[in-house]
Amino acid sequence: MPPVLIRITTVPLSLQKLITGQLPYMRSKGFEPIMVSAAGTESELVVQEQEAPLVEIGMTRKITPVQDMKALWQFYRICKKYRPAIVHSHTPKAGIVGMLGAKLAGVPVRLHTVAGLPLMETQGKTRLLLEAVEKLTYACATKVYPNSTVLKDFILESGFCGPDKVKVIGNGSSNGINTAFFSWDQLNESKLQELKAILGIEPNDFVFVFIGRLVKDKGIQELVQAFVKLQKQYTRVKLLLVGPFEQDLNPISEEILQEIKQNSCIVSVGFQNDVRPYLAISQALAFPSYREGFPNVPMQAGCFGLPAIVTDINGCNEIIRQDENGLIVPPKSTEALYAAMERFITDKAAFAHMQAQARKLIVERYEQTHFWELLLDEYQNALGFLKA
Repeated sequence: MPPVLIRITTVPLSLQKLITGQLPYMRSKGFEPIMVSAAGTESELVVQEQEAPLVEIGMTRKITPVQDMKALWQFYRICKKYRPAIVHSHTPKAGIVGMLGAKLAGVPVRLHTVAGLPLMETQGKTRLLLEAVEKLTYACATKVYPNSTVLKDFILESGFCGPDKVKVIGNGSSNGINTAFFSWDQLNESKLQELKAILGIEPNDFVFVFIGRLVKDKGIQELVQAFVKLQKQYTRVKLLLVGPFEQDLNPISEEILQEIKQNSCIVSVGFQNDVRPYLAISQALAFPSYREGFPNVPMQAGCFGLPAIVTDINGCNEIIRQDENGLIVPPKSTEALYAAMERFITDKAAFAHMQAQARKLIVERYEQTHFWELLLDEYQNALGFLKA
């Protein structure tokens, strides 16, 4: 019987986006993958894409103690039923449910990937609670994989666990990047021109694109403020926002919300399952997030030759090298963000250099198939250690 591998995330969208293609690869290498998450609109699609069954349990993304205990019991029962050799969790809620449930059920290999920590943007009692949850999650795990070097350092400095338990796979990331998929070769030029026409993007427009949830922690408020200031000086600029609003979880202000809706040069297209066309019609990425693990978006943008403006936070400041494939600015600084956006427009020589380096640096460091090979080594070594 092939060893059962359970991958658990809080919502199915994370199974779809964070570990795209991993499960078919692991199946080809002799594992029997099973996915676990809460129910969601992406459930059916992720089953097709990952070629693995999905078992749904009642997890939420908020702090819901009663519901969380029910989800823990449900996952414990799943582990007893399927008897996995490995449970590998992503996202904070799935981390505590997955690692604690797997330990209680006697699962021998318990792996947790850390891809950003919400507690970095919280304070007071909530932060103390989240820190306690992280410590318990790591205590229950046999290995912890922060997906960036800076995040690893933060975990160790915070005393969440010891250095022997923590490892960054390769150069970082949770899944690497499929550089062949994120390529101009995969797109139809005439359809890109149609998309530009639909969105009102003119041939001479300089388009800054943002991809992600439209929430405060992603720096959307600063981005809109910086763009409005830029717009007053440069008429041929557009801001393209690709992602859903989440006003119930981390809302942006009503003033910024109205600016997005009313400003004809800010184009908001909502969530898009395929972001490649939107990258292809843009000139630069603006990604002023407050916190990340190891974000996919700057890697995806780099594959299309887009220089990126990112904040000086873990993950972002590892993917982007200052003045090589983009610019790094302080988080929560509208003025610094504005200055970087203006430099992209005015310093044509520097911008051309960054364009030329953007794809090259991503291909060299983050090719997806290499990451999968490294992760497979982790799985096989853990199982081999148990057999030894």
